[in-house]
Amino acid sequence: MPASVSEQLQALLKRAMKVADEAEIFYASSEDTPVKFEANRLKMLESEESTGASLRLIVKGRLGFAATYRSGGFSSLLESALETAPFGAEARFHLPGPAKPQTVEVYDPAVERVTVEEMVELGQGAIDQIRRDWPEVQCDGGVSKGVTRVRILNSAGLDVEYRKSYLALGLEGTLIRGTDMLFVGDSTSSCRADKDTSKVVRRTLEQLELARELVPAPTGELPVIFTPHGVAGTLLGPLFGAFSGKTVLQGVSPLGKKLGQRVFDARLSISDEPHLAWRPGARPFDGEGVPTRRLALVDHGVVGTFLYDLQTAGQAGTQSTGSASRGVGSLPAPSTSTLVFSTGEATFEEMVADIKDGLVVEQLIGAGQGNMLGGDFSGNVLLGFRVQNGRIVGRVKDTMISGNVYRVLEALAGIGKEAQWVGGGLCVPHLYAPKVSIASKG
Repeated sequence: MPASVSEQLQALLKRAMKVADEAEIFYASSEDTPVKFEANRLKMLESEESTGASLRLIVKGRLGFAATYRSGGFSSLLESALETAPFGAEARFHLPGPAKPQTVEVYDPAVERVTVEEMVELGQGAIDQIRRDWPEVQCDGGVSKGVTRVRILNSAGLDVEYRKSYLALGLEGTLIRGTDMLFVGDSTSSCRADKDTSKVVRRTLEQLELARELVPAPTGELPVIFTPHGVAGTLLGPLFGAFSGKTVLQGVSPLGKKLGQRVFDARLSISDEPHLAWRPGARPFDGEGVPTRRLALVDHGVVGTFLYDLQTAGQAGTQSTGSASRGVGSLPAPSTSTLVFSTGEATFEEMVADIKDGLVVEQLIGAGQGNMLGGDFSGNVLLGFRVQNGRIVGRVKDTMISGNVYRVLEALAGIGKEAQWVGGGLCVPHLYAPKVSIASKG
């Protein structure tokens, strides 16, 4: 952080401490370089920089807040935050004092040395590999790198900061045959300068191969295997809102009164792992400077904990779990960092072999339909494959699935023995549900 910026933040905090009971500054800056591809070729490359700071005050027991993205505009934050304080929510917490968070490896200087030319090569090379076998496929996507800096300082003496780097590759392929459109793709992301694109290419080619034949979809209450991407796109949204301390406090979480009870399959464990090295979701402290720690959300089927920031913890009469997430322009809210699902003993091939008639779901669109807080999911299968007599026979279209995440995860037919990373914050195996509702226009 430039000395001039640090001096501005320190000066702002000193001014705020004279007029507020407590004060906190959240500062973040980022440097990003996205390289974008469209229709198999390079479309655009650019560099983006952003800097911002927010000031949160406690004045006479109420919260004031203001934010700015103007460089050198920090001095105006105090007046703006003071103006909002009389109308702010009641503060149910005190800001944390000095702490020594665990060191987490999330910054690799080699990322900054990756050149734009190398990024173009990585993206174009991956696209060319896919089109070597499937020349009809139109590929979009991008390669991006960046570094984010976060610093939090407050009137209780806390002053912590970290840097995080990332290098990411994502590809989306479209294959149009007459009126039929097929969408495939994959992505990878790491805090390290990992230039291996082979997994993204391989998984995209596997999807294309499985989708070679278009077949009628089954209908009824049938088995479904959710791939790691299928789990992320279908089950996570309805599930993890229920672990937020905010929804628990509001009385709308289906898990709110089930802490310590077995709700899920006894083989299933889910943890929030903020200290995993080189994962983009990892962090040494949360958005309020509270040191992060491993949280067992589900332990062998039992609900283990909920996620709290300082405010929701104060309202609930408990302690923050170090789960506050925020941007410069927003107040903190409870959220996960890096989710890890336990693995099981079944291979994907064994799951498929067990199905007489059913689906493999890779991508879903419109999964937010229905009563999400109640755990319901419903959506159209963007990419899915029919299984008949123990083998995948082709891709389905015009197909919808629906169900309830709690009923699906209460008694799984199988959990994959290998987990895959989806994006930078989820590691999950295939999950085999014995019964999900499937409907088809055909």
